[in-house]
Amino acid sequence: MLDHETHVKIADELHQANIDRKPVPLLTKRYPDMVVEDSYAIQKIWAERQVESGRRKVGHKIGLTSKAMQAATGIDEPDYGVIFDDQVFESGHVFEWKQYTHPRIEIELAFVLKDDLRGPNVNIFDVLRATEYVTPALEVLDAHIEMEGRTITDTISDNAALGAMVLGGTPVKPDEIDLRWVGGALWRNNEIMETGLSAGILGHPANGVHWLANRLAGHDDYLAAGEIILAGSFTRYMWVHEGDTVFAEFGPLGSIGIQFD
Repeated sequence: MLDHETHVKIADELHQANIDRKPVPLLTKRYPDMVVEDSYAIQKIWAERQVESGRRKVGHKIGLTSKAMQAATGIDEPDYGVIFDDQVFESGHVFEWKQYTHPRIEIELAFVLKDDLRGPNVNIFDVLRATEYVTPALEVLDAHIEMEGRTITDTISDNAALGAMVLGGTPVKPDEIDLRWVGGALWRNNEIMETGLSAGILGHPANGVHWLANRLAGHDDYLAAGEIILAGSFTRYMWVHEGDTVFAEFGPLGSIGIQFD
């Protein structure tokens, strides 16, 4: 592993990249000995910088949980990042495209917890019992590290590429619907681009949540009551450009629409 001073240096570099909107060179090219635990150490320091600057942590995102996203990125294991209060929006929001670097959209489900989830032995039934409701969501991916040639260590260090998230549609209790069969269709400028089923998320979207709870236990952390958990995309990401309109349809769970100006 890299030493603590290097972790701090990289975290500060990424913090500045978020301010300047200029991606930094690939970490794995500059630090070829980096491992996944280096990346989570960097992410933790970066997140602490955000709290110090006045942002409030409200949840976690899980990434790379579906075969569609793993194939799209060339990365074959899940990852996670932290969600802050100023990254959560509602359907109908108009984003300023220039505030993001290489923005992309993913279609997801979000779990809102009513109870804590503490690993290391959390299972799918624990997740369903601890969930207040599940609701449709979109994730806006951002990039503070160069895109070409990224590995999982780059992505994790970059807070799993989270830019923002959008909540909408119709929230449901986790026992009101078979969550595996929630479908999603994603449009850009009235052209359908992606479709998928939430079963693509590790067989059931709640599996991503218990993976996260157990992974966090290894970092002396847990999922707290009230947190929003983005369970992972069940389609490939979709690029968005200035002026694009995005619409996602979740069947009986409603829809989400946003704009990039």
